[in-house]
Amino acid sequence: MTEPKTAGTGPDRSRGVSDARLTDALNAIGTGAYVADEQGLIVAVNSLTERLLDRPAEDLIGQDAHELLHRGPQGQPLPTSRCTMRQAFHAGQPAQGEEEYFARGDGSLLRISWLITPYTIAGPGAGTLVVFHTPEAGPPTEPGPERAERMSDLERLALLAETTTQLTSTFDVEEAQRRLVRLVVPRLADWVVIDLITERDEVWRTAVVQADGDTLVRHEDLQGPMPPIPTESPMPLSRALRGVASTLAGPETYQGAPDSGIAVEQRRLFDATGIHSAAIAPLRSTREVLGALTLGRAEKPGNYTIADLPLIEDIARRAGVALDNARLYQRQRAVAETMQNHLLPQMPSVPGLQMTVRYLPAPDASQVGGDWYDAFTLSDGATALAIGDVVGHDLEAAAGMAQLRNMLRAYAWSQREPPSRIVERLDEAVMPITDVSMATLIFARVAETDDGHWKLSWTNAGHPPPLLIDHNGLARYLTEGHGLLLGTGVLGPRPDASTPLPPGSTLLLYTDGLIEAPGQTLDEGLHRLRQHAAALAHRPLPSFTDQLLRRVQPPGIDDVALLTLRTPPREDAG
Repeated sequence: MTEPKTAGTGPDRSRGVSDARLTDALNAIGTGAYVADEQGLIVAVNSLTERLLDRPAEDLIGQDAHELLHRGPQGQPLPTSRCTMRQAFHAGQPAQGEEEYFARGDGSLLRISWLITPYTIAGPGAGTLVVFHTPEAGPPTEPGPERAERMSDLERLALLAETTTQLTSTFDVEEAQRRLVRLVVPRLADWVVIDLITERDEVWRTAVVQADGDTLVRHEDLQGPMPPIPTESPMPLSRALRGVASTLAGPETYQGAPDSGIAVEQRRLFDATGIHSAAIAPLRSTREVLGALTLGRAEKPGNYTIADLPLIEDIARRAGVALDNARLYQRQRAVAETMQNHLLPQMPSVPGLQMTVRYLPAPDASQVGGDWYDAFTLSDGATALAIGDVVGHDLEAAAGMAQLRNMLRAYAWSQREPPSRIVERLDEAVMPITDVSMATLIFARVAETDDGHWKLSWTNAGHPPPLLIDHNGLARYLTEGHGLLLGTGVLGPRPDASTPLPPGSTLLLYTDGLIEAPGQTLDEGLHRLRQHAAALAHRPLPSFTDQLLRRVQPPGIDDVALLTLRTPPREDAG
C-alpha cells in the first residue's frame, strides 16, 4: 500500500528512492560525478561534485547540466554547437575531453578533464554518467610507453562508476551477470567467464562469453556444473573460489597433472577458447564468497600483469555485492510470494454469481506487500466481499494483513450486522490487538433479494471506490459509504451504502496499485480504469479481468489486488 500522501510525496516516491540509491553509488567514486537524464537534466550528484563546484545538491539537481556548468575559458556561455560533451551526450556515445571549464557557485571557473558514458537509470529513458576531475587534483599519471596501452585513470574511474550504477540498479541475478559481461568485454578482455557457488555449495559455470568484434557470443557448451572446490589446491580458480586471492593464469598453468576436477575443466577452457592470458578474481560479498570472475585474452595482444589486478578485483568486489543483494532479494521474494499465495484465499462457489481474483506483486518491491482480498459465505447465507491494503511493503505488512482478514472474518460471521458496524468493531481492535499502523478497506455484502435480484451493501474505510459496470458498458464509481481509513484512532459511526446490482453487471474491487502511476493524477488513473472496464463489459469474466490488467498496465510501483464479480444475465437475454 502506498502510505498516506503529503505534499511532495506520491507517485514520484519510488523515483526518489532510486535517486537516493544512485547518489550513494556515486559517492563511492573518487572524483566528481553526476548523472543526467535523457533531457540533460541532473538527477544525482556525489558529495565531491558539490565540493568541487561549490554548489549544494539542491542547486544542481533538476538543472540543465550544460547551461548551468559548461563555460568557455573566459567564463562565457558555451554554445552547444561547440560543446563536445553535449554532442556526445546527444549521440549516446562515450567520450572524454581535456582542458575545459565548469562554472562554480561563487562565479569562478574550474578547469576540468571529463569523461561521459551512457548507462541505464531507473524508469523510462536513458541516462548519462559524467565523471570529471581537475588536472591539479587528478590522480598522478604514469610515465613510460605502457601508458598508451592501458586505461587512463579517468577511464578506470568511469568504468568503476558505471559498474556500480549498472549492477546496483537490478535485483535479478541473471541480468546482473549480463551487465557485468557487457562492462568488461571488449574493454578489458575478449573472453569472460563467471563461476558461481550455488546455495547448495555447488559450483556452476554460468557464463562463458566471447567478444567477437561488437558481438557477444555465449558458449553454452562450456557452461554448466563444475566439480567441487578442492580444499587445498593452489591452482588459481580453486583459490579464487575459496576467496583466497586473485591470480594470473595461462594455458601453461593447467598443463601439468591435474590436482582436481576443476583443474581438468580449466584445461578444457583454455584449450577451447585459445586464451593466452587470464586474470581470475573472487566474487565476494560482505558475507561470503559467491564465485569467481575470469577475464581472458585470446585475440588481444599482451598478457595481464600484477598491475591489472587491482582494477579487476575492484570490479569483482562490486559485482559480488550486487550479486549477493540480488540473491537475497530473489530469496526473500520467493518466500514472500509463497507466503502471500498461502494467505490469499480461494473464492467460494456462490450459485448465480461469478467471481475472479488476481494478485500482481510489484516487481520492484523487496518483499510481499499488504494488499489482500477475501470472499466468504456469511452465517445468514449472504456473500461477504473484502479488499484492503495495509501500509508497508514487508513481511510485517503481510502479517498485519493476515490479522485483519482473520479478525474481519470472525466479526462478520458472528455478528449479523451491517458492514459499517463490522468495520467499526474491526477499527476498535486494530490498535490494541494488531501490529497494523494504518490500512484501507472495503467490506461489502452481496445478497439475493426476494424477487431474484442482487443487492450490494458496503462501507468504505479510505479505499479507492468500487466500480460498477452494467451489461451495456455504463460504468460508475460507487463513491457513497466513504469514511476514514483504519488505525487513525478516530473512532465513531461509519456510513453504509447500498445499490442494486443489475443483471449481467460487473463489480470491481481493486487496490491503488491499479490506478496510481508516476506523472499521472489519481483522477486520470480512475478515468483510464473506467474507460477500459466499460469497453470490456461484454467479455466473459476471466477474459474481462485479464484483459483489463493488460490494458491498464499497472506500473509495478505497488502491488495490485483485483476482485471482480458478475451477476447472472436476464433470463430472457439472448
